Amino acid sequence: MNAVAPPPPVSRWGMAWRIGLSVLISALAWFEVGRWQWENARWWFWLDLAIGVVSFAACRWRRRYPFAVAMGTNVASVVSMTSGGPATWALFSMATRRRWVEILPVGVTTAAAALVFAAIDPAEVQDGFLVTAPIVLTIVAVTIGWGMFIGSRRELLATLRERAETSEAEQAARVAQARVAERNRIAREMHDVLAHRISMVTMHAGVLTYRDDLTPEQVRTSAEIIQTSSHQALVELREVLGVLREGPGDAGPERPQPAADDVTALVDEARAAGTRLVAVLDIDLSAVPTAIGRTLYRAVQEALTNARKHAPDTRVVLHLRGAAGTGIHLDVSNPYPIGSGGESLPSSGLGLVGLSERIALAGGTIHRREGEQDFGLRVWLPWPA
Repeated sequence: MNAVAPPPPVSRWGMAWRIGLSVLISALAWFEVGRWQWENARWWFWLDLAIGVVSFAACRWRRRYPFAVAMGTNVASVVSMTSGGPATWALFSMATRRRWVEILPVGVTTAAAALVFAAIDPAEVQDGFLVTAPIVLTIVAVTIGWGMFIGSRRELLATLRERAETSEAEQAARVAQARVAERNRIAREMHDVLAHRISMVTMHAGVLTYRDDLTPEQVRTSAEIIQTSSHQALVELREVLGVLREGPGDAGPERPQPAADDVTALVDEARAAGTRLVAVLDIDLSAVPTAIGRTLYRAVQEALTNARKHAPDTRVVLHLRGAAGTGIHLDVSNPYPIGSGGESLPSSGLGLVGLSERIALAGGTIHRREGEQDFGLRVWLPWPA
């Protein structure tokens, strides 16, 4: 059994020309017969007209009960020529369903009804049964074939429409996923960039707040670090936000794309900012692939930022080693702070989460270690041979 496509709604114009065409078919079929009925059997005239009206009314339910309406109107056409139009309409409508289990019995009934009436035609307007039979069969075949063609076209259009709607839904889902992924990437980028700078600003501002024994030179040095870090934070924030602007001119700034070579400058910057950092770089940073280098830079940046935020007065030990074929190993550790001085920085809890996502996407691993006396972070990144 063929799948039936849901028929489209019929407009007022569509209904009007269907009714008009059915009335025309009935009028042509009944013209000569009706004259004979009026002159010789007026009761048949009114009966024929009444059955035709009922047949036209039955076509209202041709889509809900296609087989019953088509069979009933075509059986009625044996004695009622005015039923010819609605019978043709119902046969065509049922044929659009493309169900042979319905088409065959109704088609045979339609042809038989027409041939029976041709054989008993009291008006004798036909040219003989042998001439009428091929014409009747041709009209029935054309009506069924046309209806099946329209039904096939409807099914094709319904399939194409469904595919288009499915494609649009999938495209909308992909766009939504891309937006979420891009927001997450931007959020990680902003955290990596700003948390590093703001942590230095906060640390040195805290020194100026709680230390009243600093020399003018130390105060000036801290103020210069605060100024430089704030300026860099604003510059990097502008670079990150550049990807959010839609205009071609505004979208010019690219977000920062650090490489492995920048790890050395990051270490020097941390030392200049006052972090007690012991760094062992047993690796050729210039040979690290670009994609892995960006992830390595963010890992070192996040580790130093966390140490500066949560244990600013402790010594940080950073050991970086690796080679092509064996991967890159990063170990960062620092003891827990003794006591608390001043107000600690708020923890977002997203830094290591974002870093873990970056490292997982790069094919690496990350492990946190919280010992009895110190905290450690261990990262491994692949470095293909």
